[in-house]
Amino acid sequence: MTDDSLPELRASDADRERTAEILRRAAGEGRLTVEELEERLHLTYESRTDAELQRLTADVAPAARAAHARVAVRHGEGGANWLINVMSGHDRKGRWRVGRHLKVIDVMGGSNLDLNDAELADDYVEITVVAIMGGSEIRVPEGLNVEVSDFAFMGGNDLKLGEELPNPGGPTVHIRLFSIMGGSSVKRGRKLSRDERRALKRARHEQRGDLPDR
Repeated sequence: MTDDSLPELRASDADRERTAEILRRAAGEGRLTVEELEERLHLTYESRTDAELQRLTADVAPAARAAHARVAVRHGEGGANWLINVMSGHDRKGRWRVGRHLKVIDVMGGSNLDLNDAELADDYVEITVVAIMGGSEIRVPEGLNVEVSDFAFMGGNDLKLGEELPNPGGPTVHIRLFSIMGGSSVKRGRKLSRDERRALKRARHEQRGDLPDR
């Protein structure tokens, strides 16, 4: 008798990254200890199927359910509309409000803008970054639709967002990047701590079978 059951769905790199983000958020909320986070991140990058990934987040379901709903929108005026950096920089993270059209000017300087805990002034927000011999790093959360248009001259912009809109019909941020002799980056997810980066690097090496000697 042949086995006509369907094989388990294989996990993609994007699936692993989404699972890692859910686990990191769960740790930030106190649902996982640092040791548990490191262990589960290790298992995440070893996982071959979608079922294996789901088991890693089964007991932190509230964090998983929030993945598409944690982008805060409060309609109205106010919020950051200008950030100007001339041979200097700005760090915006934690709870802060993004205006309907935030303009960022970097001249021989830059900004670190973390939108993971930010509040948007509308369902559609624009961020324009003009970088001259400088640039900004922008971190956007899972569950936020992000559109990017960019131009670079004697420089370059780095985009790591994935291909699909994670929440069709949900809040959207349109980011415009203009870079001259500089560059900006847009990445999804929170910036990893040193310990998290070390754990992810080790897990990836082990997955490829080329773990370096201690």
